Amino acid sequence: MPLKSKAAAVAAAEPVSVEDLFTMIHRHIQADEFAQAANVADQVLKAAPGDEEAVRCKVVAQIKADEIDKALAAMRAAERLPIDLSYYKAYCYYRQNKLQEALDLLRGQEETAAILQLESQILYRLGRMNDCINSYEKLQKFKIDSMDLKINIIAALVAAGRASEVQAAMKALKVDLTTRALRDARSFELAYNSACSLIENKKYSEAKEQLDLSKRIGKEELMVEDYGEDEIEYELAPVSSQLAYVQQLQGQSQEAMQTYVNMINRKSADSSSLAVATTNLISLKGTKDAADSLRKLDRLIEKSTAPNQLQLIENLDFKLSPRQKEALYSARVLLLLHANKTDQAHELVSGLLGMFRDSVFTVLLQAAVHVKEKKVQKAEEVLNQYAAKHPENSTGVLLALAQIAANANHFQLAADSLSKIPDIQHMPATVATLVALKERLGDSNAAASVLDAAIQWWKNSMTEGNKLDVFTREAAAFMLNHGRDEEACLLYEELVKSHGSIEALAGLVATAARTNLEKAEQYEKKLKPLPGLKGVNVEALEKTSGARHVEGPQDMKVDVPEEVKKQKAKKRKRKPRYPKGFDPANPGPPPDPERWLPRRERSSYRPKRKDKRAQVRGAQGAVTRETAVSNAGGSSKGSQTTSSSKIPAANSDQPKASNKSRKKKSRS
Repeated sequence: MPLKSKAAAVAAAEPVSVEDLFTMIHRHIQADEFAQAANVADQVLKAAPGDEEAVRCKVVAQIKADEIDKALAAMRAAERLPIDLSYYKAYCYYRQNKLQEALDLLRGQEETAAILQLESQILYRLGRMNDCINSYEKLQKFKIDSMDLKINIIAALVAAGRASEVQAAMKALKVDLTTRALRDARSFELAYNSACSLIENKKYSEAKEQLDLSKRIGKEELMVEDYGEDEIEYELAPVSSQLAYVQQLQGQSQEAMQTYVNMINRKSADSSSLAVATTNLISLKGTKDAADSLRKLDRLIEKSTAPNQLQLIENLDFKLSPRQKEALYSARVLLLLHANKTDQAHELVSGLLGMFRDSVFTVLLQAAVHVKEKKVQKAEEVLNQYAAKHPENSTGVLLALAQIAANANHFQLAADSLSKIPDIQHMPATVATLVALKERLGDSNAAASVLDAAIQWWKNSMTEGNKLDVFTREAAAFMLNHGRDEEACLLYEELVKSHGSIEALAGLVATAARTNLEKAEQYEKKLKPLPGLKGVNVEALEKTSGARHVEGPQDMKVDVPEEVKKQKAKKRKRKPRYPKGFDPANPGPPPDPERWLPRRERSSYRPKRKDKRAQVRGAQGAVTRETAVSNAGGSSKGSQTTSSSKIPAANSDQPKASNKSRKKKSRS
């Protein structure tokens, strides 16, 4: 045996101590060789079965190697051991998107920093943003100065719809968004999340500045780490898609659409950014080319054999937030409705109702599908049930219900739905709609009550842009139209006292003339006299019988002032302008008076003569059907005068006549 092989065999035969094996595990983990570390941990467990540190090393190494199933199997094998592996098991469930099972495992655990971090991530993935923020607030007690923690807190606030709290949170976390501070922290995600909060607050210009800063700093960071151009574009795709979204909100539709199309065609983004770009592109295009938009969305959705089961491709279920997934599926439902694929839309909405319980938009989509199916009462029932169950979140539902009911001539239901929205009860559009609905129902008293309530509200309102004058004027016009002259007069009088407009004063005088003549005369004196009416005798005008309609033209004698006559007399006569080369002394013959008439209508028109000669069609010498019929009828005259009717015998010795001679005979 060679010396080297013999030494190796001796070394293999010698047992390795547990301490040396742990040293090997540590060395493998430091070199990111997690699979080898798990194998060495198995050797430790063979030497020392049930060793707690070895089990933990094996589980952690398998998780680091992305072998989640093996890690769970190792934990199941160690269940009899007195080792608490709940945290690792919860993390494995989190990685497998078994979020509720993971959260249940963490319940009752001691709130350590690791437990709270994992809990906050699970809650974020579940869409329970307020609970997620509570976990982050508890985590701050551990005084962890981590940039990742700050980034996650801001992201959770934005996702929870609490973007207005972001600026205060950044001050509390001592976050500096200057270029220098971000470069020192080597993180562009903080500027990105800050921009998202500004978008939620509709501060689009400031959001664009933050996104540009995030993109610039991110590009510098990635270039330092030797990323290529394509890799940098891929890593910064979320920032690019958000920049395009800001352009879309600012009305720069073409620029935003170009960015979305480039990302989709070149696939220069991760799956979640592609999903966002696709959904935003479809919202930009609207109903235009619905079939192409459906094809783009179908690339993101896996087909499932189970009914009403929806699943996104490439683990998009893990990467997209519940709000993003709802937007994606909702876009597909709307496209199916526009493409008249009602059955597919109905099936998809049924699945969404299970996925997004108590979601406003899903209920609105369900009602839209029922309306498309011409089941209006079913749509009204669905919206009514949701509004009764969630009164605090039913403004959009009640507006949709009012629109559907009004289109179906269910005016009472439409009016009741609008009356249940207190926030918009006194807005001009709402009041006008309610008044119109009450008038359709024939209830003018209820319509007047709506106007009175609006006027009273605006009287007590201290907001800018007060609409009291608008409502008072419209209410006065309403009262006049319904024969309530006294109420209209009072409203016009209030309007004159508060605003003093000429229109209101004229309306007051005209209205008071019907009810209170003294008041009309009193206010009439405040009207400015119209120019040109001083010489009009009103009393004499009232005694006349009025103007009469006279048929035909009439000679109207108008007194023209002398000044006007002199001005007319001063007008000089201009010489007529003639065409070039025309001599008015020798104009030549006059033009034909019928030159503008069609030729066949002129007196000189003569139609062309028709050729009355018989025209024989067919081969030379052939017999037409008419000739044969005439010969059969025994017409001797026809046989004498028409040469073509003479049929020579088969054995005739006479030569055939030429064409010219036949023509001469036919003309004679």
